[in-house]
Amino acid sequence: MGDVFGSLPRQDQRRWGACYLRGLMLDGRRKSIQPMAERLPDGNMQALQQFVSQSPWDPLPVRRRIARRLSEVIRPQVWVIDDVSFPKCGRASAGVARQYCGALGKRANCQVAVSVHAATDTASCPLDWQLYLPREWTDEPGRCRRAGVPDGVVHQEKWRLALGLLDNVSEWGLKASVVVADAGYGVSTPFRHGLQERGLSYVLALTGNEVAHWTSSPTSRITQDSGHRRLPATGRRREHLPSTRPRPLPPTTSLRWSGGRAVKA
Repeated sequence: MGDVFGSLPRQDQRRWGACYLRGLMLDGRRKSIQPMAERLPDGNMQALQQFVSQSPWDPLPVRRRIARRLSEVIRPQVWVIDDVSFPKCGRASAGVARQYCGALGKRANCQVAVSVHAATDTASCPLDWQLYLPREWTDEPGRCRRAGVPDGVVHQEKWRLALGLLDNVSEWGLKASVVVADAGYGVSTPFRHGLQERGLSYVLALTGNEVAHWTSSPTSRITQDSGHRRLPATGRRREHLPSTRPRPLPPTTSLRWSGGRAVKA
């Protein structure tokens, strides 16, 4: 804990940060401040409450140190992009809204954070994460201010948050051989292009509505079949796309994927 909280500027912050962390990790069902303070021999409810809500410190150096230590231990084979959801009651918590909640498997009142995890077949740990703010929040600055959201925060799509997290962990000197994500991110053309621009290999799920087409160009494209919305290939100008819908591949055609593009096997 001394290593992880070494970036905190004041000694009392480092002390109560270590105390709070012990309260989270040790036995006890309730992890709010009052029951943790009662269980810990050096617990102080007022001091812990001040550390959590009134003692400002930069969390990124702490996350960076944790991420580096954990990556050294598990040696990740992939970085996993995913949503982490927290069921909530009421409307006061920052970002809470009625949206899909993975923890419950349905739409519900919850908070959602975009995260990047380091993972292997046997281990997983979060490296970085960021709270997702729906437009209904960013369109109401007063509501954001009451919830403690800093001024100037704007709505960002989840794929933008994900790319920002990948930039963070890359700047921390961490590497993974491949990025993986579910179809919520896989169907996003800007997200796939963002991964390619960063030189990141990836395996992304699709919804089953995407179709691969051959065009007059030797480059193949993934096309979103719903509404015939065409997704331009990397490096092609949109105005060069043919004016008519390309002929679909025969069902017997085999494809392999290279650099995010489909090529005939």
